[in-house]
Amino acid sequence: MRIVGVGTTPPVGVVPDRMHAIVIRKGREGDPLEAMRPEEVAVPKLGPNDVLVYVMAAGVNFNGIWAARGKPVSVMRGTGDDFHIAGSDASGIVWQVGSNVRRWKIGDEVVVHCNQSCGQCPECNGLDPLACSEQRIWGYETNYGSFAQFAKVQSQQLLPKPPRLGWIESASYGLTYFTAYRMLLDQAKVRAGDNVLVWGASGGLGIFAVQLCKATGANAIAVVSSGRKAELARKLGAAATIDRRDFEIAKGQNESPEQEKRRLAEMKRFGKALRELTGGSDPDVVFEHVGQQTFPASVFLAKRFGKIVICGATSGYHLDFDVRHLWMRQKQIIGSHFANAYEADRANQLIIEGKIRPYVDRVFAFEQTPEAHEEMAANRHMGKMVITVGAEQDERANQLLDRPPVAAAAIPAYQA
Repeated sequence: MRIVGVGTTPPVGVVPDRMHAIVIRKGREGDPLEAMRPEEVAVPKLGPNDVLVYVMAAGVNFNGIWAARGKPVSVMRGTGDDFHIAGSDASGIVWQVGSNVRRWKIGDEVVVHCNQSCGQCPECNGLDPLACSEQRIWGYETNYGSFAQFAKVQSQQLLPKPPRLGWIESASYGLTYFTAYRMLLDQAKVRAGDNVLVWGASGGLGIFAVQLCKATGANAIAVVSSGRKAELARKLGAAATIDRRDFEIAKGQNESPEQEKRRLAEMKRFGKALRELTGGSDPDVVFEHVGQQTFPASVFLAKRFGKIVICGATSGYHLDFDVRHLWMRQKQIIGSHFANAYEADRANQLIIEGKIRPYVDRVFAFEQTPEAHEEMAANRHMGKMVITVGAEQDERANQLLDRPPVAAAAIPAYQA
């Protein structure tokens, strides 16, 4: 039985029988520290259109927390497996290719986007692969994600690794950045001069929403929760920042009439503060991903004929809001889910050209994968967090464009 130790790179193209992985199993779903454990598992077998990627680094996303908790639904119910390897962002090396793969060869350095689809239906070949009935998010709705030495992906998921970036930064951006790209550019159709309210502007989605607004000439109004986060948002190009801690606008559970009245007054005060920042205008677009706590405010704050584009609901997915603000002012709610391969490729090109940059807050060793997810669950991070896998012993992980290695003291750890 051949198995390669974490941080030990096997000869290119040599596939061992088993691999190290961070595994979630039925019966222990819960908080990441309990649910995610290191194990040795079999290396997955490939289909004709699949690729095996040797993982150099893996990005941390909130869907790993959902997978660990088994909420809102156990991912294993969908995959049919009795274990799950999470992780929907990766940088790595093509290690093995299926018989039908032509665009990629062993040894290619790649990043992975996380959308999987059948590639054969009319939706995939004329509408949008996101409309495919077999559409899944790799590493969440499918098994063999990036928190392992080898990841099994569809060949269409591969994108060229930006030569200017190291493995760590290259693993950090795919899921959140490509999601933000589709939300703002293709779904909400943000234009130069638009005012865009960005919730969680220093988080994994927000850091890219702010940069995309800047790149398109729109004005990002960054909602943050600390001075340090406001500073980051401004460095990334935010036109203005607003501290959500100064306003009691979060929708609570089972509000009394008095609490609801107070929250409405706070939303009005928040709106007034926004208009002072924009020169009198309400947001043309609201960039939503928080959900239950902020969605009533998002609908209320968007301007007449404005848009609320939403891709998730980290604070809860049962949304309760005053619909009168929607229809009487003719606003739009737009759902958005990740990105298709074309959008991912176009967005990746902006990374290659240096027009959009990742921001990595902290780097964790492979065995610290559960701790990284606990940090994210507690919102004790800014930007993105990354797990080193094969890059742990590889000096190329430190070949960053214009600054010291991401793990160095130049990027300080977040202080609560």
